[in-house]
Amino acid sequence: MSGETPDQARTRRRWITLAEAVAVIGLLIAGLTLYTNWSDKRADRAARAAAAADEKAGKAHFVVRAKPTSNGNALTLIEDDAHSLGDIAVTFPSDLGVEGRTAISGATIAADWFADPLLKATDGGDDRKTGRLPILLTVEYFAGDEPHRLTGIYDIIWRTEGRMLRGRTLKLEDLRLHRKGGDQKALDAIWAREKPAP
Repeated sequence: MSGETPDQARTRRRWITLAEAVAVIGLLIAGLTLYTNWSDKRADRAARAAAAADEKAGKAHFVVRAKPTSNGNALTLIEDDAHSLGDIAVTFPSDLGVEGRTAISGATIAADWFADPLLKATDGGDDRKTGRLPILLTVEYFAGDEPHRLTGIYDIIWRTEGRMLRGRTLKLEDLRLHRKGGDQKALDAIWAREKPAP
């Protein structure tokens, strides 16, 4: 500006510099606010997606339980309100010499699938015995319309009773999870450790 002294010019430039600094700080604050809002929305979306995934996983979670029939000749797997059962596949320890079975209609494990070899393996001594038979169990089930499958090694809890003139009989009492997952090799190793003595 004409007629401006050097001190006045310096003061004016200082004010311009201060105004520029305030403008830059304002831009930084606006950018930080924009980033924070975007980051919060992204975190909210991720939290909602995680909650939806947890809810879906919770609905899909199924615990295999069974109840014995009144005569103890079978174990029937129990459905619940959120899950309907499909097919089940049962694999027995190789040493028992029993073919695997699939139950297509009705999720039932029958004692007569393995009674003779198990009674033979436990023959001798007291007629009344109790024990566990590990099996590899694969269960297909539905959570809503979505199919799921789980596999684990389960113990069939059994007992034997003596009968007049007809030897012993096998009764099934319960089904308990031994471990999640597994295969024939793991099943055979468990049976080798835990099979009852005759």
